[in-house]
Amino acid sequence: MTFSAYLAPLDLEESLRKELKGITAQYGRLFLAEGPVQKVHWAQNIWHDPQIYSFKSLSDAAKKLRSLQKLWSFYPYGQIRKGALITSQLPYFSPKPLPFLSEVPSAPLGSWTLLDENTLLASPTCSSPFAQGEIQFEETKLPPSRAYLKLWELFTLLKVWPKPNQVCLEIGASPGSWTWVLNQLQAKIFAVDRAPLDPAIARLPNVSFLKKDAFTLTPSDFPKLDWLFSDAICYPEKLLVWLEKWLNLDINLACTLKFQGNSGYEIIQEFEKIPNSQILHLSHNKHELTWVKLSKNS
Repeated sequence: MTFSAYLAPLDLEESLRKELKGITAQYGRLFLAEGPVQKVHWAQNIWHDPQIYSFKSLSDAAKKLRSLQKLWSFYPYGQIRKGALITSQLPYFSPKPLPFLSEVPSAPLGSWTLLDENTLLASPTCSSPFAQGEIQFEETKLPPSRAYLKLWELFTLLKVWPKPNQVCLEIGASPGSWTWVLNQLQAKIFAVDRAPLDPAIARLPNVSFLKKDAFTLTPSDFPKLDWLFSDAICYPEKLLVWLEKWLNLDINLACTLKFQGNSGYEIIQEFEKIPNSQILHLSHNKHELTWVKLSKNS
């Protein structure tokens, strides 16, 4: 039987359960589902070719994994002590936190777990090159909140980010963590919010703060614009209506879609209809998705 495995983000198992079809088993955050890989949004990592293996000993389990490929990440659902002992017999894998704008690892990383004391589930091919699909950065305490990590992750995965002196419009900017990231890239930023920026962010060079309702803005207010960002707290429906004014511009757009509870996901389909765009669940998203549309020149 052909099947795939899907690892939900922490505490978002129910969101993944609602969009997966043909679920046959669940192991903590890991779901098995019949058939080829499904297009889902609430998966942190997808195991593309999982297989079930029986093993007689720890060394036998390690041998089976080594025969498939070199690098492995253990998902600790059950039999955690035994999993650690098997891991000790595999090639050493201990990734270091990445500096901002580092290259994404190119070496394939397999994922495996123990279903019981003598059975393992392993997939040498996964959707993410990071353990459990979670990218770890060398963090900084300079921004006013950890929201900056979402933008770090997005730029790392896309391999595209604002160039020096490019003009960025950021709505929902307060307290200013995304503004801080854009300033580090030497972009020119119009930060918009009805709440003020953190004073340290407001004093940064190339930052212009507009205290107003961002949804009153129109493209005519910004004759030159390269990027539009939104991490605003609002319903995705409201964001989509406002974005329609900007979609004909050849600019880069990156917006957080924030959801309340495990409903209201129908709007995701409307964002997916926008040509040349994509939707991701970043490992630094919570109950959110990130929608991106890049310009033709990116």
